[in-house]
Amino acid sequence: MIPEVIVLSVLIFLLAKMMPGDPFSGMITPQTSAAQMHRLKLEAGLYDPWYVQYWHWVVRLFHGDLGMSYQFHTPVAHLIKSRAMNTLWLSLLTVILSYALAIPLGLIAGRYEDSKKDKAIQIYNYISYAIPAFVVYLLGLWFFGYILGWFPTSGSVSLGADGFWAVFFSRIAHMILPAILMALLSTTGVVQYLRSEIIDAKRQDYVKTARAKGVREKKVFSKHIFRNSLLPIAAFAGYSITGLLGGSIFIETVFSYPGMGLLFVNSITNRDYAVITVLVLLFGVLNLIGTLLSDIILSIVDPRIRIE
Repeated sequence: MIPEVIVLSVLIFLLAKMMPGDPFSGMITPQTSAAQMHRLKLEAGLYDPWYVQYWHWVVRLFHGDLGMSYQFHTPVAHLIKSRAMNTLWLSLLTVILSYALAIPLGLIAGRYEDSKKDKAIQIYNYISYAIPAFVVYLLGLWFFGYILGWFPTSGSVSLGADGFWAVFFSRIAHMILPAILMALLSTTGVVQYLRSEIIDAKRQDYVKTARAKGVREKKVFSKHIFRNSLLPIAAFAGYSITGLLGGSIFIETVFSYPGMGLLFVNSITNRDYAVITVLVLLFGVLNLIGTLLSDIILSIVDPRIRIE
């Protein structure tokens, strides 16, 4: 993972520098002189060679200095910290709802293979996989937010919320609709893999042996089939855990939810290089950690991996 992180950081830094414009392009007004722009760029070190700028950036990272946001005029570390909590709670609720929906659907589809229930779940799976996410988000926002008025349409907390419980329930109200919409579209992988694992497990010799011994069908399914079909859940678990801080660009942009995804989009729009480079590096590191966690969880769930 160490060389991967180093290569990733170099690529991210170079790509950020290759973007058109610079962090001060949006500050130009009729009153801005060329000398002022030159002084700002000189103070920011933008005239240094790229490898010098990269080295200074890495040294500051190791000292906990992630830079200063040109857009918000605040340290990047504080900015990310304030947005990360919003993303964390939204993603956590989404993961809970997603697994609460995906596991029962996968169990039903696998247990009642080729039945009407299985076919209905497969149709839902195909639709949720094929339909563009932003279309669902926009339709959900329009219908449930504006037409019915059941949920807030922007922000993370209502302006009038005062006190712990008022703020708490306001946060929940702002998260419910985007979390449900994301959960409905994120069940495809878990449902499909769990269904396949259950269908394969039903044909294994240990299941046939348990049935031949007279074990009740309910116990055969819960103790033998289900327990041995949890590998896809373990495989996705690592990415789900690290994805809690990754956020969702589409859902946060559509709902104007102040999280990591919306911060990333705004940073690109405003050429806020300090925020862009740190966020992309953070997302890349989280993805690598997710791969590692998935391998560890799989080795815990499946003893055969540890033996090998």
